[in-house]
Amino acid sequence: MLDWDDLRFFLAVARTGSLSAAGRELRCTQSTVGRRLVSLEARLGVRLLSRTPRGYVATSAGESIREHAERIETEALAVERLVGGQDRRLEGRVTVACIESVANVILAPCFAALHRAHPEVTIELVPAAHNLSLPGRDADISIHQVRPGQHEVIVRRIGSIEFGLYASPDYLDQFGKPDFADGCAGHRVIALADDLDLPQIRWFADLAPKARVVVRTGSYENRLYSALAGNGIACLPRFHADELSGLTRIDRTPTPAPVADLWLAVHRDNRNVRRIRAVIQTITEAVSGHLQGPAARRA
Repeated sequence: MLDWDDLRFFLAVARTGSLSAAGRELRCTQSTVGRRLVSLEARLGVRLLSRTPRGYVATSAGESIREHAERIETEALAVERLVGGQDRRLEGRVTVACIESVANVILAPCFAALHRAHPEVTIELVPAAHNLSLPGRDADISIHQVRPGQHEVIVRRIGSIEFGLYASPDYLDQFGKPDFADGCAGHRVIALADDLDLPQIRWFADLAPKARVVVRTGSYENRLYSALAGNGIACLPRFHADELSGLTRIDRTPTPAPVADLWLAVHRDNRNVRRIRAVIQTITEAVSGHLQGPAARRA
């Protein structure tokens, strides 16, 4: 009889395309992944994955069993969530995936209060990646600027983020205030990564089409410290940038800055786990205090 654990290794390699990436996903060594894959192929008597210059790709036999393996995975995860949902203890790990600005400025400080009340709860704070899956147990709670559309996930709005354009006083002394009518010609900007499609990115790009991009990064801290160092103009969330003496907000833009809703998501099977509920309450109260979002409501 096939071991579901072996199928997990096959799916991880098929999805990531490499033994090392699969090992990181499964939290084991590359050699362990290779050994388990060879064991599965030997038991089935067929090659499931072929190594190519682009990485591992499924053979026709691999493709034929992948859909079945993914159904098994879904059922296995459902059993885990069912058992986890009956966990009534206020202890254990809770993984929170969150966008960087909110994680650094709002969540990290608020978890100190959480641990004073519940010292046995451990927080694992991770970036909110585009392909993050709550049904796949990548995280227990996730916080995004874009509303998640995954199945079996409960989502609610917990606040909104206002944005603005900022530069250091030294930068403005050197380059002056930007002329939006001229597309900010002669100015330098600190831009977000090209693979992000967010309203504030499009807004900033429309205001400064003639400015020179000197830094492009998906990291909030990179943009913030680049602006503080006088390297250019950055689009930043007002809940943090307005509080910093080293930055000046550039007002009177031709169009108002966008406002992004902030969404909290949790898998429906986990919403009644006590430690997860405690973390959700802590997050919603902290975000509401910073962003003047709606009062926290039960999922």
